[in-house]
Amino acid sequence: MNPALAIPAFGPALPEIILAAGVLVLVLFGALRGERAAGSMNVIALALLAVAFIAVLMLPSGRVETMNGSFVIDAFAKFMKSLTLIASAGGVILSMDYMRRAGINRFEYPILIVLSTIGMLMVISANDLIALYLGLELLSLSSYVIAAFDRDNVRSTEAGLKYFVLGALSSGMLLYGASLVYGFTGTVSFPVIASVLQGHVSSGVIFGLVFVAAGVAFKISAVPFHMWTPDVYEGSPTPVTAFFAAAPKMAAMAMATRLFIGAFPGILGQWQQIIVFISIASMALGSFAAIGQRNLKRLMAYSSIGNVGYALIGLAAGTPEGVQGVVVYMAIYLAMTLGTFACILSLRRGNVMFEKIEDLSGLARTHPWIAFCLAMMMFSLAGIPPLAGFFAKFAVFNAAIKANLVTLAVIGVVTSVIGAYYYLRIIKVMYFDEAGERYEVMPVGVKLVLGLSSIFVILFGLVPAPLVAAAGAAARSLF
Repeated sequence: MNPALAIPAFGPALPEIILAAGVLVLVLFGALRGERAAGSMNVIALALLAVAFIAVLMLPSGRVETMNGSFVIDAFAKFMKSLTLIASAGGVILSMDYMRRAGINRFEYPILIVLSTIGMLMVISANDLIALYLGLELLSLSSYVIAAFDRDNVRSTEAGLKYFVLGALSSGMLLYGASLVYGFTGTVSFPVIASVLQGHVSSGVIFGLVFVAAGVAFKISAVPFHMWTPDVYEGSPTPVTAFFAAAPKMAAMAMATRLFIGAFPGILGQWQQIIVFISIASMALGSFAAIGQRNLKRLMAYSSIGNVGYALIGLAAGTPEGVQGVVVYMAIYLAMTLGTFACILSLRRGNVMFEKIEDLSGLARTHPWIAFCLAMMMFSLAGIPPLAGFFAKFAVFNAAIKANLVTLAVIGVVTSVIGAYYYLRIIKVMYFDEAGERYEVMPVGVKLVLGLSSIFVILFGLVPAPLVAAAGAAARSLF
């Protein structure tokens, strides 16, 4: 038996193994019980994600590599995996009542969520180009199916098809870039690529790097590879949109950070230009394109594009402080996103879901607590102190200034001010417009997600130290 494949070597991959074994059990259970299994499958999937979360927390401290160095566990991986599992669990909780009432509560849904999560955990720990691509494809293929899960709905089917076609194109670009990097460096391992590039950097590597960056930009829905985002967000069932806005974003940002910091630290000057351009373009489009939106889900799509632009400011800095800013930003973004989608999911009368901004008219008079929580989310997304969103933006702007990217930070501040317009418009509609009919009582799971998200967003400013310290430790483990 090859000692490299001994059972202890799989210890660092315990969370992924738990989820993979659990998926097999779920498939068998679903096949035996049929559609009757749908309700209990969600609960089992949540239990699986909780066990995987505990397994992540129990992973050894320090850096551990296994499977010939292609899989790595460090403080950064543990932190980002924790966020991803929380996001996936939030996606399942938000979907339980919606899927049942929409008549699409099929047992395959939680299976696809868990499969997608395995792919996310793999890309976060990927330490070579092959492991990264395998994890990315597992994540992507599951996501395409989830987007089109409401198969009787034309918009949902269209969303899945658009996501699939453009996703296949981006995967091809990423793979072509990875093959160029391999061809010119002779290795797929991130640490070895980094050591090879210390000496001489050929134009072929730079060319490959551009294609890799294009593939990564698609996965995080950054400009100019954002075109799928508004249509997929609008067409997918709302809980699926919440899942896309939260979980894959965590994994994709972690992947981008590990890839550029781990494999290309010696050519920071070259990839920094790409990241700065993508960041500015994403912030600008996210701020201006959302102004004319009337659909809440499309508005959140442009908001997520803008937020990715802000997070990329930290990556562009290329310093431990910059990566710390990225990690803090993504943690806060997760809470804001889940909270906002919990509010959107509460806009229901009978079997009709409401998604337009006008549907929030007078919400403060009919549902004061929902209006208050959504207002806090909007103020936080706009970056207004003392809410969590302000500290998220401050972390990345501060890192950029220390890395002499002052212009980038200034552009970030300006686009934040412009973007505040459409967040404040939602608050104006809720508090100053004429009230409509009352919506139904919010389901318990949605209440739980909204409550926890709101507490985090409002109280983060009082006790930021634990999250900031953990993010700092995660960032330092990459350098």
